[in-house]
Amino acid sequence: MKGTLRYLAGIPGPNGFGSRSTAEEVTQNCSSNHSHLTAIITGGTSGIGAETARVLAKRGVRIVMAARDMKKAEMVKEKIERESPGSEIKVLEIDLSSLTSVRRFCSQFLAQDLPLNILINNAGVFSPNLEFSEEKIELTFATNYLGHYLLTEMLMEKMVETAEKSGVQGRIINLSSVIHSWVKHDSFSFTKLLNPTKYNGTRAYAQSKLATILHAKELSRQLKERNANVAINAVHPGIVKTGIIRAHKGLFTDSLFFIASKLLKSASQGAATTCYVALSKDTEGSSGKYFADCNEGNCSDLANDDSLALKLWANTRNLIHAHFLQTQTHSSPVKPTSCKSHNLSLTI
Repeated sequence: MKGTLRYLAGIPGPNGFGSRSTAEEVTQNCSSNHSHLTAIITGGTSGIGAETARVLAKRGVRIVMAARDMKKAEMVKEKIERESPGSEIKVLEIDLSSLTSVRRFCSQFLAQDLPLNILINNAGVFSPNLEFSEEKIELTFATNYLGHYLLTEMLMEKMVETAEKSGVQGRIINLSSVIHSWVKHDSFSFTKLLNPTKYNGTRAYAQSKLATILHAKELSRQLKERNANVAINAVHPGIVKTGIIRAHKGLFTDSLFFIASKLLKSASQGAATTCYVALSKDTEGSSGKYFADCNEGNCSDLANDDSLALKLWANTRNLIHAHFLQTQTHSSPVKPTSCKSHNLSLTI
């Protein structure tokens, strides 16, 4: 209740920022020159992702936009370049619902021999009807979680290497949502996540956002185990006026949306927590945490279940490796992070 009142009133948290803070405000006192940093942002063609790209570029970060709609991405790029002359922005194509596309993107990025300091897993979809990816996996789970898992896995060694060479901690940010707390343990089954029998769009979205937190928790543990100077955290941007909310008919009726829209965050406020965790010195060393309104917050008990996080990670890795083995691709194999539990075959 206190958290809700604090959110509605815009009362700042311990660090002086709160629900009303914007992305520009929370990065204003960060180092003025981040030109040595490179960030990949998924879903940067609209909403929170576009605002994140704009603000990080304004702070001097080299931006790599991982986008499905290349035309929109080029438009966003041109707009940012007009506002911030001298900014460096690259656009590469990716479809996060396709494991093959994610792999192709990683190969293209790695071939450019750029450093990688920041990875922002921002893209997300809400599908009101049951749809499947080209790998026959439920679309929301495939896009919001599975594609980002593979993206992170394939770019991890580049991030570790960059952190070692630069001495600057690498930062991975998974976009989640407060509705992850709606998920109950008995409904979180890996096989049903892939191919649900009774589909509900809101439930699928909530499950995918729980998965992104569990991913951050388990990967953080692995990175600490190998003493890698890379952190991963999950963030809740708030309920923001984006296309996902407008499509979320299972959550908001038209009349309720009109009322709720008066309480929703702007894209600039929604991008604030992501930008804060990406650039602030105050978050250096934080890993495996959950942030909301630019402050460390509390996620659900299920999201804090370490054994569930490990099971999800192992099942996901086995699924992806089985897929690439089945397709007999000739590309270089996925490079896993160092973990004693790589060969686990677990079920949720």
